[in-house]
Amino acid sequence: MTVPIAAPVRAARWLALALPVFLLGGALVSQFAFGLAPCEMCWWQRYPHMVAIVLAALAFFWRPVRPLVAVAALAVLASGLIGGFHAGVEYQWWQGLTACTASPFAAGGDALDAIMSAPVIRCDVAPWTLFGISLAGFNFLFSTAGALVVFGLIARSGNRPGKA
Repeated sequence: MTVPIAAPVRAARWLALALPVFLLGGALVSQFAFGLAPCEMCWWQRYPHMVAIVLAALAFFWRPVRPLVAVAALAVLASGLIGGFHAGVEYQWWQGLTACTASPFAAGGDALDAIMSAPVIRCDVAPWTLFGISLAGFNFLFSTAGALVVFGLIARSGNRPGKA
C-alpha cells in the first residue's frame, strides 16, 4: 500500500528534483559544448546541486518525503547563496578568493607539463553574461527562488491529511 502524498508535497518533490537537474545540466552543457571551463567557485555551486538531486530522487522511494525534499531544497538554496557570492566577486562588489582553478587533466603525456600548460580559470571574471547577469548570478536567482518555492509548498501542506 502506498502512502498518500499531498499535492503540494508532490509538486515540491518534482521541483526539488527538476531545478538542480536543469541547472547542473546547463552548467555541464556550457562547459562541454561551449567551452566555458568552471572556476573553483563554479564547482562549489555544483556540489550542493548534486546532493539535492540525490535527496530529491530518494524522496520518490523513501518515506517520509517532506524531510528529504526540505533538505534537498536547503542544498539548492546553498548553491544559490554560493552563486550570489560568486556573482558579487565577478561584479567586483567584494573580494573573492585568491585561488584560481586550472584543469590539468590531459590525455597522456607528462603530468607536470599538463599542469604547467593548463589554463587558469579566474573566479572574478564572468566568462559569459546575458542581460548583464553571469551564470553564477542566474544560479543565484533560480536556485534561491526555487528553494523558497519548495519551502512554501512544503509549509502549505503542513496541516493537510496525507502530508507524508
